[in-house]
Amino acid sequence: MANGGEEEVVMFSEEEVREMSGFKVDAGGHVEVTCGCTSYCYGDAVGTLRVFATGDLEIKCDCTPGCQEGLCYDKLSPAAFEKHSGRETARKWKNNIWVIVDGEKVPLFKTALLKYYNRALTLTKTANNSQTGRACHRDEFIRCTQCSKLRRFRLRTKDECRTYHDAFIDDDWKCSDMPYDKVTCDDDEERGSRRVYRGCVRSTTCKGCTTCVCFGCVTCRFSDCGCQTCIDFTTNSKA
Repeated sequence: MANGGEEEVVMFSEEEVREMSGFKVDAGGHVEVTCGCTSYCYGDAVGTLRVFATGDLEIKCDCTPGCQEGLCYDKLSPAAFEKHSGRETARKWKNNIWVIVDGEKVPLFKTALLKYYNRALTLTKTANNSQTGRACHRDEFIRCTQCSKLRRFRLRTKDECRTYHDAFIDDDWKCSDMPYDKVTCDDDEERGSRRVYRGCVRSTTCKGCTTCVCFGCVTCRFSDCGCQTCIDFTTNSKA
C-alpha cells in the first residue's frame, strides 16, 4: 500500500485497496479515500470518504472550492452527500457513490470499504431486535418550518435514524430537506387518521411503549454527531 505501516493492515489488506485512488491512513486511526457521486444534470461531485473501524462513514464534500457543504459540514453522511450531489435516483448511496479503482468508477458496494459498516449494521440489528424480531424504533414526525405540515420519518435502519436525527436538531428544517422522498411544501400533509399508525410491532395504534420507543442505542445515536445527546451516549458507552 501507499503509506506503509501496521495501521494500514489493521483495517484493509493491500489487495482490498489496490489501485484505489486517494487511499491513505489518517493519523486518527481511520482511512480516507477519494469518492464521488454522479448526477446526470450536474456531473460529478467529488469528496473524501472517511471509513472508521466502528462502521461509521463520513464524507467531506470537495465538489467546488466554495461549496458550503464542504465548508460548514465536513462530516456528511453518505445519504446526505448523495442528495447534495443532485443525484436523480437518490436513496441508493451504496450504488451511487463511487471510488476510483485502477482508473474506473466502482460503486462502494463492490469494494471492501463497506465491510466495517456492514458488520456494524449486522450487530446493530441483532442487538436492537425486539422479541418479534423487528427493530424497536417507531415512525416519528417533524413539522416543516415553512408550511407547518408534519412529515413522517421511518426509523428502520441506521441511515433512516440519522436522517431523522439530523432533521430533529435542525431548527430550520423544511420539506425540501428530506433526502429520500421528494417532498415539497405543496404536497398534502398526511391525514390525522393515518398518523396514528407508527409502526409498533405490539400494537398498530400504539402511542408509545417499551417495544417501539428507544431512549438511545447504536442505531439512533452517532459518534460523529456534535449534539449533546449523542455526545453523552458515546461517552457513557465507552465508560
